Amino acid sequence: MTMGNFMNQIKQRDNALLLVAALAVLLVILLLSGCMVGQDYIPVSKEMPSAWNQPLPSAMKSEPNLPVRWWEIFGDAELNHLIELAAANNQDVKAAFSRLEASRALRDYTTGQYYPTVDAAGSYSRYQASKDGAVKLHDEPDPVNLHSGGFDFLWEIDLFGKIRRSVESSEASYQASIEDYRDVMVMLLAEVCRNYVDLRTTQMRIAYAEDNIKIQRDTLGLTKNRYESEIAGELDVRQAELNLANTQAEIPSLRIAETAARNRLAVLVGQMPGAMEKQLSQSQPLPSIKEKIAVGLPADLLRQRPDIRRAERQLAAQTAQIGVATADLYPSLQLMGTFEIQSRQLTGLGNIHNKAYSFGPGVQWRLFDANRIKNTIKIEEATTRELLARWENAVLLAAEDLENSIVSYAQQTERKNSLDNSVKASLRSLELVESQYKSGLTDFQNVLDTQRTLFGQQDKLATSQGEVLKSLVQIYKGFGGGWQIDAVARSSEKKSDKQ
Repeated sequence: MTMGNFMNQIKQRDNALLLVAALAVLLVILLLSGCMVGQDYIPVSKEMPSAWNQPLPSAMKSEPNLPVRWWEIFGDAELNHLIELAAANNQDVKAAFSRLEASRALRDYTTGQYYPTVDAAGSYSRYQASKDGAVKLHDEPDPVNLHSGGFDFLWEIDLFGKIRRSVESSEASYQASIEDYRDVMVMLLAEVCRNYVDLRTTQMRIAYAEDNIKIQRDTLGLTKNRYESEIAGELDVRQAELNLANTQAEIPSLRIAETAARNRLAVLVGQMPGAMEKQLSQSQPLPSIKEKIAVGLPADLLRQRPDIRRAERQLAAQTAQIGVATADLYPSLQLMGTFEIQSRQLTGLGNIHNKAYSFGPGVQWRLFDANRIKNTIKIEEATTRELLARWENAVLLAAEDLENSIVSYAQQTERKNSLDNSVKASLRSLELVESQYKSGLTDFQNVLDTQRTLFGQQDKLATSQGEVLKSLVQIYKGFGGGWQIDAVARSSEKKSDKQ
């Protein structure tokens, strides 16, 4: 047997052993790749009442599908326009969408752990060995130039599901960020509606105050004429002046509130304070409800409210982290390798025969960190229990919010109706007392009392009408309505499903 044949046999044997080792590694991977440690997430649920604790008022009806664009029940074109501006331009919404994009990128980054990392590298070095080094040489060696170029790779095999649990956690976190985006949208829509109602309420109060100022100014003129005619005393004049001044003093405070509401709306739609001055300075009546109000059932909260859905997704993400921590108790397998072209001459990098490579599996096992890992698992389990409690509390708070809002709407409606009757009676009383005063059948004190009562009741009526509408806004906010109008979150969710 020649030396060449002998070397070929050795090379064939080495190749066969390498193939056997590769097949053995592949078999181990196939056997263990189905293993995944940790807890599988089971969606949480909570038994909800079949109906609200308080009976619904006659103006409400239960429906399984609530209107998406619920603010349109107010029938106010200006409010609809503000909602569209806010949904498109609000800075909080833009910030929430940026968080959503960051979460999606983190999910995609985590998914990349399934694949090997491959890095290209190149280098040049000039090496001069020492004559009196580790190997003693008689003659000084020549310097050696070494050029190399190639790549190396590392592939972690997901034997016990650490990567799968990480991806599962990041996917749930991404879904939670979608719900966070939706929650910001829900709060924005309600905030626009509340401030718009506040603006129109304040404008109505100003209108009532100005009407009363006109009435009281006429009364002051009457008392002056009667005083000059020596029919009435000076006290009537001074009391009329006092009454008029007190009513006029209410206007500046109301103007401050009107400006604040207008500026708040401007900021909510992404504009500078004062930008809505021209558009919203004209006084308009409060929106009116001309149809029965549709409300859902307690069970709709779990399906509809973004904050509850977000808490559930956060719980799912945290549950997967238990598996990530548990996987550290077991060994991890990596496949590693390098391939390079090495040559003393730069031109030699183009010759494939100058190749150098290495390949093989590696195992890492944190044998002496078991106690630390177990405590890390306990931390993740405790955090999971905390998030479960937070989810349950979110459900309870949502139900409390809706119960209170329904009661508030019903009671504020009753109060508004009573105040409406009171205002009608006050107007008629003022007509009668002024007529009697002119005829000398009653003293001026009755006129003052009636005028004060009228202004007070009208102011309360305007405030109550606003509170009725804000209670209705709170109801629809409580059901988490309105986020469906945004197409961005839905398109992001579709991308998530495809990926």
